[in-house]
Amino acid sequence: MGKIKTHRATSKRFTITKSGLVKHSGQNRRHKLGLKSPKRKRQLRKGGYLSEAMAPTVRKMLPRA
Repeated sequence: MGKIKTHRATSKRFTITKSGLVKHSGQNRRHKLGLKSPKRKRQLRKGGYLSEAMAPTVRKMLPRA
């Protein structure tokens, strides 16, 4: 049986912490930043953690992380 491959798009968006939580960065921070207020852009700097309902799906796509 072959090796399980990592889903590359998922590995670029999520990381798994030592405690097993799935960490993600904020969205809507890539382009069209001139339309967004400074307050909104400042709040988008913060990342977050995935809910326990979504975390198993991401962990399955990142087998060796």
